[in-house]
Amino acid sequence: MSSPSHVADTPITDRDQLVQSIASGEKPKAQWRIGTEHEKFGFRLDDLRPPTFEGERGINALLDGLTRFGWEPVQEDGNTIALLRDGASVTLEPAGQLELSGAALESIHQTCVETGTHLNEVAQVAGELQLGFLGMGFQPKWARADMPWMPKGRYQIMKNYMPKVGALGLDMMTRTCTVQVNLDYASEADMVKKFRVSLALQPIATALFADSPFTEGKPNGYLSYRSHIWTDTDADRTGMLDFVFADGFGYERYVDYLLDVPMYFSYRDGRYIDASGKSFRRFMRGELDVLPGALPTLRDWNDHMTTAFPEVRLKKYLEMRGADSGPWSRICALPAFWVGLLYDDAALDAAWDLVKDFSMAERHALRDGVPKLAMKLPFRDGTVRDLARRALEISREGLRRRAALNADGQDETRFLDVLQEIVDSGKTAAERKLELFHGEWYGSVDPLFCEFAY
Repeated sequence: MSSPSHVADTPITDRDQLVQSIASGEKPKAQWRIGTEHEKFGFRLDDLRPPTFEGERGINALLDGLTRFGWEPVQEDGNTIALLRDGASVTLEPAGQLELSGAALESIHQTCVETGTHLNEVAQVAGELQLGFLGMGFQPKWARADMPWMPKGRYQIMKNYMPKVGALGLDMMTRTCTVQVNLDYASEADMVKKFRVSLALQPIATALFADSPFTEGKPNGYLSYRSHIWTDTDADRTGMLDFVFADGFGYERYVDYLLDVPMYFSYRDGRYIDASGKSFRRFMRGELDVLPGALPTLRDWNDHMTTAFPEVRLKKYLEMRGADSGPWSRICALPAFWVGLLYDDAALDAAWDLVKDFSMAERHALRDGVPKLAMKLPFRDGTVRDLARRALEISREGLRRRAALNADGQDETRFLDVLQEIVDSGKTAAERKLELFHGEWYGSVDPLFCEFAY
């Protein structure tokens, strides 16, 4: 979840400004970049509990320790709540999940180096504090009441609002972690095609990356419980966005969708003003009762765009949002999967051929079914595993044609190997952990925090 936008306070006077704001993200292919984000759970090595913000071993101490590597602190009400360096940021999710929002980079090779550097820095500081970090989609051991809350104003507003619109929103905030990638588009038509392909295939990514089978120390009946949580978080701002597949879809239709998403807040003079449930359309008419007569700015709009949580999100780029967090190898694999599919014209055409005749009912059946069954979900005459195998083939071909080589002459296809192994074996990370739970772990999730920590 984002910190306040740094966009200028340009007043919004009409809807066209909002459309142009998104359209301004268009870039020629030579300028397309890759922005990878991942979240992870912190835990104390002695008792496995999540660290609080305060204290000698708290998240605040961790952030302060990371400044030795050149990260610049960002303050809110006297607390360090984020770090900035070279176009990247380290931010906090509501319960202290640590997020790296990577810089806009040219290749997966660079992304993987960036991620590895960050994990090494975190490990150095965390080790001194007797903390560890774990990449999974859902906190496997602790109850919602055990999770701390970070001192960020927007999170208090969301904490109060979430129970009004869904049963699992507070779990989404405090007990989930994801990895996502942000990718560019050249034009409105290019955006539309990429949006449709990635939205239709997002359940395939969810299946491949499924890694959240435990709740409070026991199997929860899902392979990606993180993905299931989004189905009962807030229907106004989540889901598969069927209108993306309708004739005439483009920037204007997405703006209209966002205008109908209820607000959370407006950030004014260093304070979050609670506008939860209120209308951005009324805000544009100066009719927001919590800010009488005030008009929104482009910063308000950019903040508002971050409060919609569909499976794929459009801002000035497209965000792939369907995957559980995981180990370093899968953090590198997610951008590789989507770059291979979307950044090569022939691969994008092949991916569109794969999904273009999916019906709305089929897209929803995939979305609703993969949290429980992942690759074993039946689809037409086969299973999701068959779709995943074909999507990986297309992605690999796209990466091969991209021919982005590292210093050793290797292309980016090697980052797909961890996903290929999942497809070839037919077992997700979640299923492997369940086998360990029922076998050598003797019904305990505690070994997770040792065997799968970064």
